[in-house]
Amino acid sequence: MKVLFAAAECAPFFKTGGLGDVAFALPKELVKKKIDCRVILPFYQKMPAAYQKQCEDLFDFTVRVGWRSQYCGLKRLVLNDVTYYFIDNQYYFGRDGIYGYGDDGERYAFFQLALIEAMERLEFIPDVLHANDYHTAMIPFLLKEKYRWIQAYKKIRTVLTIHNIEFQGWYDGGKLADWFGVGMERYEDGTVQMNNCLNFMKAGILYADRVNTVSPSYAEEIKTPEFGAGLDVILRMEAGKLSGILNGIDYDLNDPETDPLILHHFSVNDLSGKAANKAELQKQMGLPVKVEVPLMAVVSRLTRQKGFHLLLEELPNLLLQDVQLVLLGTGDPDFEQGFRYFAEKHPDKLAASISFDVKLAQQMYAGADIFLMPSAFEPCGLSQMMAMRYGTLPVVHEIGGLKDTVIPFNPVTGTGTGFGFNDFSGYQCMKAMEKAISLYHESDTAWKRLMKQAMETDFSWETASDEYLTLYRNLA
Repeated sequence: MKVLFAAAECAPFFKTGGLGDVAFALPKELVKKKIDCRVILPFYQKMPAAYQKQCEDLFDFTVRVGWRSQYCGLKRLVLNDVTYYFIDNQYYFGRDGIYGYGDDGERYAFFQLALIEAMERLEFIPDVLHANDYHTAMIPFLLKEKYRWIQAYKKIRTVLTIHNIEFQGWYDGGKLADWFGVGMERYEDGTVQMNNCLNFMKAGILYADRVNTVSPSYAEEIKTPEFGAGLDVILRMEAGKLSGILNGIDYDLNDPETDPLILHHFSVNDLSGKAANKAELQKQMGLPVKVEVPLMAVVSRLTRQKGFHLLLEELPNLLLQDVQLVLLGTGDPDFEQGFRYFAEKHPDKLAASISFDVKLAQQMYAGADIFLMPSAFEPCGLSQMMAMRYGTLPVVHEIGGLKDTVIPFNPVTGTGTGFGFNDFSGYQCMKAMEKAISLYHESDTAWKRLMKQAMETDFSWETASDEYLTLYRNLA
């Protein structure tokens, strides 16, 4: 089977979030299973020089973006037995960042057109073309409407993965002709139109052969007005081809026995290194080294979507407890200032690093006892799975992928891998944190049992990729 995985970002070349992790880890696992899976990406200027030097120039051609004639270069790089293709156009991608530009719609229109036209030239016609998020969501539409005359493309089946339905690609309706060079019929009859705009995501949902999202619970949630961001009606209509497949995490990168970013390695059978990492983290963050005090951690963007207004509301109450908190992240300036204020007021209990630091993040996963993730919504979430891999028990809002990955502690049976709350309120969040703190203080035996249960939970891509293989094979 041949699979072409199309995405706007991919670690380790460039990434801003979970999509970048998935675009790296899933194809790598599929290749291990003897699937000819290749990845196609934009060639961003910010790609590290070491990887740019490894790229091989294949050929170039011209792409028509509406009335514009644009250069397109094709580059190739092989890493971990995965072949990566890069679409090169410095006018569109020679910038400091990845997203956030006024012409993003045109940039990703070019990328999708170039991607489709490159397949014949590469002599790689996939059985399955796997699109991801709005940046590639027009591909199923284009294959069936603009490029249907290409005989070699007729058997391609398409999958669209929705990583976050909040980002849909809304543009003026005229851009359908202006960027993609197609007639306005499918806009005027309402197919790709929504609220008098062209909507990339809607087009992808309607035209893809299968649609999936990154957790089973989120697949159900986005069919409701509360979480569907306006597309819930379309998703209910297309429910027969919608499914949820839980993301995995890269077990090669997130392994407490081998992780080069942590000082002390440990395993589910020997947790001594966990305690040593905690002491190192307390020292590094300027907190008193106290083994008997539960150390809580936050590694996140500091936004309302991530639920940190709830934590700020409850910080005065939380810091009355016998607890410590370390925080790493950036985001809303008011949230940043709020955490700075409490860190200055309670230097023996709270340390905040308002920054982005991959090494410190891994040290927090490895050294903390409790991980806080009170998101308002969370399509999948990777941080809670990474925390559990390192024996750090999450406190989560039971929503989306958090609900699917964290089993709340049951004091009767002793089962569980963390702590949860249902109602999205500061009060309920505080109650869940108190449960975690109380158990840490009251029963070392129960706590260690939960740690081991969390560490033994299988979140590997080896397992998750099997579900994608089943999805692909069902398209045949």
